[in-house]
Amino acid sequence: MTTYRDRAEAGQVLADRLTALIGEPDVVVLGLVRGGVPVARVVAERLGAPLDVLVVRKLGMPWAREVAFGALGPGGVQVLNEAVASRLSSDDIAEVNHREQTELERRERLYRGDRPPLDLAGRIAVIVDDGLATGATARAAVEVVRRLGARRVVVAVPVGAQEAYELLAAEADQVVCAQRPQDFGAVSVYYEDFHEVPDEEVIEALTATA
Repeated sequence: MTTYRDRAEAGQVLADRLTALIGEPDVVVLGLVRGGVPVARVVAERLGAPLDVLVVRKLGMPWAREVAFGALGPGGVQVLNEAVASRLSSDDIAEVNHREQTELERRERLYRGDRPPLDLAGRIAVIVDDGLATGATARAAVEVVRRLGARRVVVAVPVGAQEAYELLAAEADQVVCAQRPQDFGAVSVYYEDFHEVPDEEVIEALTATA
């Protein structure tokens, strides 16, 4: 098992596996908010590609929010893990949906500011996150960018669970995952510094690479 010092180091390792995209026209790197943005910043700089953000919210179980039953993305995209969601009532699902939709809209306003809505028509979208646990958030991201017109969708993560990797591999055009440990556990285990990324860090990354 490899432990990354922080998200920037994870981004460097990931960028080494994406060098085939250097010089490719129409590449855009999308950091999943919030933890994926510091990783994506390093990848975008290495590829010489623009950086943008993709706001996708995990739908967590009411009694265990870290356990996802699905995810939401902009444009009304919803992905449900039916095996998990079936354990909830429609009222429970609606309540979590409402809360996360409100937060999604808040973050869109905060991060995008005066930036135009994402336009991915005909582009290669590289979706970057800091890790892949259930894959629900990344699957929602894939669906979002396809709806936004991306011609090719690449998901890139420094570490991921094998099951989530296989789910994504069936939906994205390419999945680049630097390591897939057998006993995955949690994403945080693979980082020495896994601080919660504040809004200010996301905004600073976007400003620095604009």
